[in-house]
Amino acid sequence: MVSAGDFRNGVTFEMEGSVYQIIEFQHVKPGKGAAFVRTKLRDVIKGAVVERTFNPTDKFPTAYIERKEMEYSYSDGGLYYFMDPETYEMTPLNESDLPDNFKFVKENTVCRILSYKGKVFGLEPPTSVELQVTKTDPGFAGNTATNATKPATLETGAEVKVPLFIDEGEMIVIDTRTGEYLSRA
Repeated sequence: MVSAGDFRNGVTFEMEGSVYQIIEFQHVKPGKGAAFVRTKLRDVIKGAVVERTFNPTDKFPTAYIERKEMEYSYSDGGLYYFMDPETYEMTPLNESDLPDNFKFVKENTVCRILSYKGKVFGLEPPTSVELQVTKTDPGFAGNTATNATKPATLETGAEVKVPLFIDEGEMIVIDTRTGEYLSRA
């Protein structure tokens, strides 16, 4: 059990039949009246974000989210298959269960699969990946005063902005959380 007075960022708990993770919290002690806890919560299964206030003495059952390292093997139609490296068991995920930043993941990449009570609900790709630039316009040296960028298509089909000196065929490092170019590989 976790009480609202012990809320911290990242804590997961069950409430009203759903599992919530705390994104932000603030303990408020007004000059008049009782103290309360103002929170911003994310439903980990549906992804919806809600704001709620709690009495610091409210108690909720703790929810344990299982995170397991699995390797992305292949896709077939709308299903994406992940292999457990220990048991070689394949786990299929629907395209709708994948986050937006999955577009930076290529085959044989190790990702973290999130599940609650055996039900898989999400995926965390690695924080940075190395990908090859498959298409980009040539950059011209000397035609800019500051750090200008140009669009580039990567081997996974994702589009990112890269500096002008990046050419087709180069390997670059991408931050999957923001979708930004980090460096040459």
